[in-house]
Amino acid sequence: MAARVPRWRSYLGGILSREGQRVEGFQQAEDVLLTLLEHVHEQEPRFLVDYCRNLEAFEFALRASEGAVILEVPLRIDGDALRARACWPGDSPAESVVPGHPPASGACYLEVPSEETGLKDWTSADASGVLEQAGGTACLVPGKVLWRLKELLVSAIVHCQRRFLLQPGDLNAENLKEDAMELSLLVRGGWKTIRFNIVPVVRRQQEPLELSGQRSDRGFPEGSLRKATQEAHFVPASPYCWRSSTHLPVLKLLRAVGTLKGPRLDSLRLLDQVNCEDWREDGKKGGLTFNHLKMVLLWSTELFPSPEDWQDLEGSVYMLLVILLCCLATQRLPHFLHPEENLFQGEPLDFNSLYCKVEGFARDPHRFLRFHFGFPVHIDGLQADPGIRALLQLPAKDKAYWDTAYFDILLSQFQVYRIQDHTRRLAMSQLLSKARREALVQS
Repeated sequence: MAARVPRWRSYLGGILSREGQRVEGFQQAEDVLLTLLEHVHEQEPRFLVDYCRNLEAFEFALRASEGAVILEVPLRIDGDALRARACWPGDSPAESVVPGHPPASGACYLEVPSEETGLKDWTSADASGVLEQAGGTACLVPGKVLWRLKELLVSAIVHCQRRFLLQPGDLNAENLKEDAMELSLLVRGGWKTIRFNIVPVVRRQQEPLELSGQRSDRGFPEGSLRKATQEAHFVPASPYCWRSSTHLPVLKLLRAVGTLKGPRLDSLRLLDQVNCEDWREDGKKGGLTFNHLKMVLLWSTELFPSPEDWQDLEGSVYMLLVILLCCLATQRLPHFLHPEENLFQGEPLDFNSLYCKVEGFARDPHRFLRFHFGFPVHIDGLQADPGIRALLQLPAKDKAYWDTAYFDILLSQFQVYRIQDHTRRLAMSQLLSKARREALVQS
């Protein structure tokens, strides 16, 4: 084991060596955006400037991938006074339907109380459309909010250019589209260009999320789940409907994980780098994303709550790998805060190819622990182990397998199981006996 540690640490060191430069670039791009948003706020005080962007910077520094940064613009609205009402397909007027933006699952209207007079230009205005279906109650219309925010962003760009607050090449606004549910800007940050997807958000207090069974705060710092979910965030889902966003709550949980002992965030950094270099296919859409991997880390934090699991980098990476392999084999990655939601659904993923690559890494990580500078590891001829793949299918047949004892079995298959706790080893042995009995019955 000692001989293998330098390879893991050396690869991680290469990743960390670039983090400072990435953070500096993000801060430069953030300064440009704050300048624009300050002008937006001057023109329309209902759009607030949130100067606390620590979570976005934290996520950007963690990842190797170059995906868009989601930037929420809070609305100066009493969110607690609004009433959320389910939005169903066919509710919205025909003219509100935009190709690619039907009402999302879990979407809702936000009804505005009659005594609220400062939002009339952002609410539904015709009795034949949403007002009639909402029982005559005015609803906050995300399409109108987005349109106004887009207008003001364009105005702010022109203003800043005329005042020489922007340098040539600082900003590219060609992707601004009035029918999009987010407003996309390309901003120069150092020697790279960063894409920011700007979305208006309505915030309101809510009862902290209660996870079922034994899940409450298991493996996480005490109270972190309550703190992360005590505020609801509503962002546009369609021109007339809003949806609840878990973007910032998930980042808050991720930051809480970083306060725990062990190289947990480092394992996420490492796998994201491997994913960018070796698991994603150049020129093709889709593939695993950082959002997928950070969800895997949250699950691993809960399913492996003992500090003994997170003593070294190699072992920590395998905590994530066994969960990721199970999700790829079953083609289902449950959302940590809403397990009924499958984050793989609708994603353009080649599950067979991805599974082989991830299992290939799990079986021989040293082939991947190097920077290739554009030339990924060749896995031609690599065959998945049928025994491991059959074992990975068990949670799809019986949800009871989605537990620590089951994933301990998977760790033992890759010969990285080093837990000494007698109770836990006994639970693993009993579950393995159960799986073997079920396999005999089925055969």
